[in-house]
Amino acid sequence: MKKQLFFAITMAVLLGATGCGTPRGHLVGVYRKAPVEVYPYGMLLIPRGSFNMGANDQSAVWALQPSQRQVSIDAFYMDQTEITNAKYRQFVEWVRDSIVRTKLLREMEQVDEGEASKWFTERATYTLDGPVIDSVLNWKTKIPWNAKYSEEDDVKAGKWNAVQQMYFYGQDMIEAGQLNAHLLVYMYKFVNYDQAAFPENKYNPYTNGYNANARVRVDSAWFNADGSIGDTVIVKPLRHRSDLISTKIVNIYPDTMVWMRDFSYSYNEPMMHNYFAHPSFDEFPVVGVSWDQANAFCWWRTLYHRNESGEPRTPEWRLPTDAEWEYAARGGRHNGIYPWGGPYIRDAKGCFMANFKPMRGNYTEDGYLYPARVAKYAPNDFGLYDMAGNVAEWTVTTFDDEASTFTLDLNPHYNYKAKRNDPPVMRKKVVRGGSWKDVAAYLQCATVTYEYQNIGTASIGFRCVRSHIGK
Repeated sequence: MKKQLFFAITMAVLLGATGCGTPRGHLVGVYRKAPVEVYPYGMLLIPRGSFNMGANDQSAVWALQPSQRQVSIDAFYMDQTEITNAKYRQFVEWVRDSIVRTKLLREMEQVDEGEASKWFTERATYTLDGPVIDSVLNWKTKIPWNAKYSEEDDVKAGKWNAVQQMYFYGQDMIEAGQLNAHLLVYMYKFVNYDQAAFPENKYNPYTNGYNANARVRVDSAWFNADGSIGDTVIVKPLRHRSDLISTKIVNIYPDTMVWMRDFSYSYNEPMMHNYFAHPSFDEFPVVGVSWDQANAFCWWRTLYHRNESGEPRTPEWRLPTDAEWEYAARGGRHNGIYPWGGPYIRDAKGCFMANFKPMRGNYTEDGYLYPARVAKYAPNDFGLYDMAGNVAEWTVTTFDDEASTFTLDLNPHYNYKAKRNDPPVMRKKVVRGGSWKDVAAYLQCATVTYEYQNIGTASIGFRCVRSHIGK
């Protein structure tokens, strides 16, 4: 009995007798409850793993190519299909609505303060200095798309004027009432991690600052008085982390003229008029989107989700790295030439496994002349559709023939953010997967091609990924 009493007293002393069992004066850590991570809508979790990256067959263009090497990839989410016209149109219409709401606000400020107050709302943002009240657009007020002009009513006239600016009615346009695409621009900011990674730009904790000679090159963009976009590259001293932020303004409407420009002496006018505009093509992969536009979409998708879901710490959506794309395309089959694993482009019944150019002059043998609806062919073992054929896909990776010699074998990645005055060779971005107009060799998991980041084509689309933060 005495031994038990002594033991109880000893434990009380060790625990500090705090009443809740926490040892007083000892390091116990500060633990927080992590939110349950849910699958992003329309995406699949690609598990972490390793694979043999690189060509396991002869190059499509009979060129020298790096040998295979084993790399490891962390888990990430990936869109199950390529981004469709319907999904990209959500981005276009969000930008359209935000612009017309801004125009309505400005028009109403000139004629009626009461009407103007309907187009903005106040939102509190909490900072270290306390709450800051910001005025933001009010998305609950319905846009008067059918506003009628009236000389006697300034409010009606202002609404009509704001809405009409979003459309073309000139004689040079193909169709009356076509969306005024040159107004559809999206502004976003990003951190230049590549500039922060330079050794001379390393933060010095002993001086609580950066090197006196630290310099950064960042993009700067703005709107001129006539509404045109101005942009330049600024070289400035690095004094604060905010100096690493670039500003981009991107026109986000797809280039529908690619159906004419990409093909000489070919009648593709119906596709130019209909592919993005007609509802029949809503489930088809978006094309005519440059790498810059695809990146803008990713930033918008991130901010849209954070604002609508109330989850400000959600990892950002982005384009996949070259290694992530190849790992996902292989579907866990380390040496599979195509996403379906086998070395052949037909199944046991003789049917083609993807949408591509199967024969010279014969685009229709696989069932489609142009791009097909997404998910019309069987998925790979990860459940991803169209990782070969249909449309090729942008990656975030900058193209370099020697990338495999200087990138790490852990999440290998190389992305140079080309500036406005950089030479074209610095604007090459890796494109993967092959398309509806390519021969079978371009459909192989390891085949690497490239396109310039400011160019859109009728055969390149994209899909997004998001890093996985769970265990």
